[in-house]
Order: sequence, then C-alpha cells, then structure tokens
Amino acid sequence: MANRRTDPAPVPKAEPAAAAKAPARRARRAKPKSNSAATAVSVSEDVRRAMIAEAAYFHAQRRGFAPGDEVQDWLKAEAEIDALLGAEHGERPQ
Repeated sequence: MANRRTDPAPVPKAEPAAAAKAPARRARRAKPKSNSAATAVSVSEDVRRAMIAEAAYFHAQRRGFAPGDEVQDWLKAEAEIDALLGAEHGERPQ
C-alpha cells in the first residue's frame, strides 16, 4: 500500500496592522503595603524545632563539625529562628 502524504493546514499569519491598532496593555502589580512592625508567624512546636535543628546543623557545618560547640550552635540557631518567626522576649510562637 502506498503512503499518502498530506500537507498540514496553513497557519494564518497575524496582520501587522491589527497589532498596531491594539492598545498596549501593561500588567499591574499589586504594591506590597509597607508595614514598619514585623508580623509574627505561627508554626507548631515540631516545625519550629525542626527549623532550629536544620539551622544548627548548618552552623556546625560552617565550623567544620568540630566537637564542643554544639550547644552554642543550637542556641544561635534558636535565636535566629525565633527572630525569623517574630517571637520576642523568649516567647515561643503558638
């Protein structure tokens, strides 16, 4: 049986005049409202603890995993995560 080859349907070309007639539209972006006070983020205690553990790991990694400073890594990570979450004066997010 012989194969029949058919050409695909021609694609209509856009008219340049139509593009010139259409008004240019610009996407509008919503401007974020500036707020001088930081907003506290609420996470569970398990998520908070996991975030602290990960940050402490990265602190230990930066110092070459040398033994003896694990507690300092944890305390520094805890302070960073609490600041990130918006906790103040030792209060933990609920």
